[in-house]
Amino acid sequence: MENHEIYALCYSDYFDFKGLRDSLHESERCAAYRNVLHVEWHGGDIFIFDYGVLIFWQLAEADRQVFGKRIAEFARSPLRHTVDDEFTFESGGERSYIKDDHLRLHEDTVLTQLAVSHGIAQSTKLAQFESQIQQTINDTVQIPENLARTGSAQLSGKALSRLRGRLFLTKADVMLNYDLLDVPDFFWEYPELDGFYSMVADYLEIRQRVEVLSKKLETIHELFQMMADEQKHKHSSMLEWIIIWLIALEIVIFIMHDVLKQV
Repeated sequence: MENHEIYALCYSDYFDFKGLRDSLHESERCAAYRNVLHVEWHGGDIFIFDYGVLIFWQLAEADRQVFGKRIAEFARSPLRHTVDDEFTFESGGERSYIKDDHLRLHEDTVLTQLAVSHGIAQSTKLAQFESQIQQTINDTVQIPENLARTGSAQLSGKALSRLRGRLFLTKADVMLNYDLLDVPDFFWEYPELDGFYSMVADYLEIRQRVEVLSKKLETIHELFQMMADEQKHKHSSMLEWIIIWLIALEIVIFIMHDVLKQV
């Protein structure tokens, strides 16, 4: 049996799905499913997920690049560093399985390919979230270290505010898209295809990785809280010193007033 390639690419945060659908319907053989477009392209198949992921079946790299340029105008917030993954597949046999990034599909139809693509697309999007969260944690690791060593984050109020904003945006970005990692609604309409999705999702350990991602989000929340506490402490300290200096100034004025009275 001949092996073929599946190539997954997380291209952007999301697509202008309606604009992309209308554009492709005008010139390509295209079918719309729930939040997914299927396009027949140069002898292969492409599944476009509205959350910015493309899954190519049996398409050479040159054809993938041409298609990427074709839809670039509909990508929103394209990634500076795209995330990709590769698999091989073959058709035939009595049962479907996946091993060592190789799929065997006993039933090779557009819908079974779409069911498999759902799992691969989620894994690829999850990889984007994992990279984003880990980079944020790596960039802010010095904050708890400084707090443990000196009792202070050793950052200005403005720098602390910027980091808090960055942490908040990272967490919000992932949380707002977190439902993408649930079982897709597509399988409510096609429950008979759930087995193909589950096979891929189990192999790619999507559930376990989501749990790890949740723990990393908790870490970011803790960092957020530590930085908030640090800002409160700095603000309180500043107010205390202002009060001390005001009291000292009042005492000096009182003494000067008495001295001038005696003179």
